[in-house]
Amino acid sequence: MPAQILDQFGRPVDMEALLDEQGAPGLAGLRRVWHSPVAAGLGPERLATILRTAGESCGSATEYLTLAEEMEERDAHYRSVLGTRKLAVAGLPATVEAAGDDAREVEIADLVRAAVAKPLFGQCIVDLMDALGKGYSAVEIMWDRSGARMTPKRYVWRDPRFFRFDRVAGEELRLLDESDPFNGIALAPYKWIVHRARLKTGLPIRSGLARLVAAAYMCKSFGLRDWMAFAEVFGMPLRIGRYGPQATESQIRTLVNAVANIGTDAAAVIPDSMKVEFQAASNAAGGPDLFRGLAEWLDRQVSKAVLGQTMTADDGSSRAQATVHNEVRGDLVAADVFQLECTLNESLVVPLVDLNFGPQETYPKLKLLLKEPRDLKALTEALIPLVDRGLRVEESQVRDWFGIAEPAEGALTLKARAEPSPAPVPAMPAALQRALNAARDPYAELQRLAGESTDDWRPIVDPMLAPVEEALSQSKTPEEFLKALDGLAGKMDDRELRRRLALAMFKARGLGDAGPE
Repeated sequence: MPAQILDQFGRPVDMEALLDEQGAPGLAGLRRVWHSPVAAGLGPERLATILRTAGESCGSATEYLTLAEEMEERDAHYRSVLGTRKLAVAGLPATVEAAGDDAREVEIADLVRAAVAKPLFGQCIVDLMDALGKGYSAVEIMWDRSGARMTPKRYVWRDPRFFRFDRVAGEELRLLDESDPFNGIALAPYKWIVHRARLKTGLPIRSGLARLVAAAYMCKSFGLRDWMAFAEVFGMPLRIGRYGPQATESQIRTLVNAVANIGTDAAAVIPDSMKVEFQAASNAAGGPDLFRGLAEWLDRQVSKAVLGQTMTADDGSSRAQATVHNEVRGDLVAADVFQLECTLNESLVVPLVDLNFGPQETYPKLKLLLKEPRDLKALTEALIPLVDRGLRVEESQVRDWFGIAEPAEGALTLKARAEPSPAPVPAMPAALQRALNAARDPYAELQRLAGESTDDWRPIVDPMLAPVEEALSQSKTPEEFLKALDGLAGKMDDRELRRRLALAMFKARGLGDAGPE
């Protein structure tokens, strides 16, 4: 372990302090988990005071943070949409990229991967996402030095009411402590993971969603309370008891009790001379719609504040509209993922590496895999023709798109359906093959016929030249030979020549008829 390490602010890291529990709660003192409720009976003046006090340099955010927690407990819609945004990040798988390819950098990345692979790391992400509602979330790292490496043993979420921001800039988170109850004490270096939800530019205590939603929560509480009072008065018809002029005092009291008990017991006993009438309230028309409309409108404002849209959270939207608006919400999730990655790399990866390997020039990167939804059917239909035309696509990338793992060695795999083998074709006769060739290229076949006609020419020419050679052998002078040639035409045997010419002309005519027009 390195002898001296400085954190990102240049403060020396106390190795012994890393093993102590700095932010533990207590039954008494400044760090108590039990607080008086704030949301009950919340009114405009009270809410304004709470928000103003939380945003002042000398004020306390305890009541504001208590209200933020109670809002998640009391308002089902706010808890639902806020939980949706939290879980959209908390459910993402994490991966670690090494800073390089050499053995030491791979070893460092493996150490971070081992820490990230532990189940408690996922719970740590859930706790850090509490910053969305309150503006910040602090998790204390409980380090373990029992093994060969110093690794996180637990991640302990600490109540945000245990902290306050510095009074000068309002940026540094400090732990409330009896040693300095007014300013708090600095958080021990490499001991804390502090995540801030940067939903707006400004002071961290003023950037939480709870501050934005608090007014809508208060108005909805008013509306629901008035709605219940309205339902109690106008939800049941008005009960009127009638008695005659001869009714005694005892009979009148019996009628009054009967009318009162009908609302709860749905039964009563009255004298035969009396009667009870039920009359609907004439001024109740439109009341339920008024309160319902107010509650639904306020819920839509909360959905816009938390999710950035209303289509996937509230009723009355089509599937196509919800798909478009879900993309906008995806932008918020991507921003949340980026901010959380920055927090984890700075407050967890860097301390883990420094405590075991010392400060590095470059560190491995922890990333949360945010996969955007893909239309796999459209992707397949577009990809197959491109691959058939020679486009080179990496198989591992396609497997990632479809979420298909690389098959293990020797595993049974799916295969393409085998096409039936075509029946064997019998050999084609040579004459028919030549005819088909001629049909494809008749001029080439004619050239072949011309070549055949000139081949083996001696059987054709010898019978025709035999009389000429005989006359030449019997003549003693050229004049005698020329004179002998005049009568040789009838003695020449041209039968083979005529046969060959007839056959060649017949074939040529057939090729001409079979060829293109």
